[in-house]
Amino acid sequence: MADVLPLVEARLRSALGEPDARAAVTFLGTDRIEVLRFTEGDIVRYATLGMSAQPMADPTAVLADPVKGPRAELVLSVRPAGTDTDKVLRPLAVLAASPQVEGLVVAAGASLDVGEPLWPGAPFTSVLVAESGGLVEDLELDEPADPVRFLPLLPMTPNEAAWKRVHGAGALQERWLNGGTDLRDPLRKSVALD
Repeated sequence: MADVLPLVEARLRSALGEPDARAAVTFLGTDRIEVLRFTEGDIVRYATLGMSAQPMADPTAVLADPVKGPRAELVLSVRPAGTDTDKVLRPLAVLAASPQVEGLVVAAGASLDVGEPLWPGAPFTSVLVAESGGLVEDLELDEPADPVRFLPLLPMTPNEAAWKRVHGAGALQERWLNGGTDLRDPLRKSVALD
């Protein structure tokens, strides 16, 4: 099967335009992960490139299938407004490397935690993985490979992450929607959870 990363980058460019910056991070024992930055007006989008090079494997499987299995890249959208959100590059690369490092299968509804603020002064240390197909359409690959899904990341405060563990992703997203929460605000407060 051909290298999927050029196809993934082409899909990102067709959906988000030309990246205005890119950075690469390599962790011991993993493939290189790049993070591309796209700016559109006052919105900055960060997209990983490299997570989808290999399918995510079920950690209980004896052998990982080199072709079949879910593939994904992560997309985070923020309105920087005076914050240094570019420091999110390393945490995003850590999240994108988690399938290789920890054997995670990243899918919609999952919580991912980096254990530190996503960027300096951020009230978020974790993200909720949202459904793909909105901002960047899924990329179909030749059979038998699964499509590459571009999964939006929604930053969560520690209170929201704890609430989500009890009530579920759908309930938290409903709270955000009913509260008119601006999920792109890099300094937003937690939504009312009582």
